Amino acid sequence: MAHAPTARTAPEGPVGTTGAEPAGAGAGWGAASPAVVALGAVGAVPVVVPLVRTVPAQDPTPLDDALLALGAGWYEWLAVTSQAAVAVLAQRAAHADEPLAAIVRRGGAQVAAVGPGTRRALEALDVPVTLVPPVRSTAADLVAAFPAPGTARAPEPPEGAAFTRGPWPAAPTPTTGRVLVPRGDLAAPTLTDGLTAAGWQVDDVVAYRTVPAEPPSADVAAAWADGTIRAVLLTSASSVRSLVDHLGPPPASTLVVVIGPSTAVQARRSGLRVDAVAREQSLAGLVTALVSVATPSEEHP
Repeated sequence: MAHAPTARTAPEGPVGTTGAEPAGAGAGWGAASPAVVALGAVGAVPVVVPLVRTVPAQDPTPLDDALLALGAGWYEWLAVTSQAAVAVLAQRAAHADEPLAAIVRRGGAQVAAVGPGTRRALEALDVPVTLVPPVRSTAADLVAAFPAPGTARAPEPPEGAAFTRGPWPAAPTPTTGRVLVPRGDLAAPTLTDGLTAAGWQVDDVVAYRTVPAEPPSADVAAAWADGTIRAVLLTSASSVRSLVDHLGPPPASTLVVVIGPSTAVQARRSGLRVDAVAREQSLAGLVTALVSVATPSEEHP
């Protein structure tokens, strides 16, 4: 959450940022997080409050088997819908003593990412991404952007991308008609159902679980209850549920900003007023949405 000072930059007072903590990786809300940096740039003081965290699936065998199949050319596509999934894929690949990028390259699969944040996480591991929805970063938009089965094409690296683990594959992607979808245990079936309806054979594998984080501190609870925290940034439906469970609904003066449509739906179901929905489903997009609805307050000079 965060404090902020000046006219139409951010609400004066703390702004709560609530995100998941991916297994084996930062939550995206660390000191160098784009959201934390962007909040500081507009005069806000972030108060980072993890409400949920992600942990590996209890049995990693299905995911390990899927990665073996991915490297063997079984899948035409790898479709990734979260940065948490990227972190777990990288962990399980490392467990097999092979980088994720090498597995993808060897198998020849094309890679789809739900949005720019997931794309950046993959490209940071030298995994090339050939498909990202052009407008919103949602599973439904990813389904709409997917090609029809049987349309083989030679993938090309994204413009300006640099990959250091080997040459780009020259051969066309195999037309196996199969898609690997590693996901969290709470993910809606939108992507799997949509691709299946379009004619793809989808292997839906639970890669990680989302569990509640420890309750926020007493100081955070008090600041939430008395309105000191002037806004909250919510990154998932599970973080909405955890927020309400741990802290209760916000005071009327607290702005509620959410990362996307599904988070907005859950927030409204939980009785929260949604003040803004990020146009780009990323941490920086959340901050932009906050700035668009924030107004100066005379109560906190």
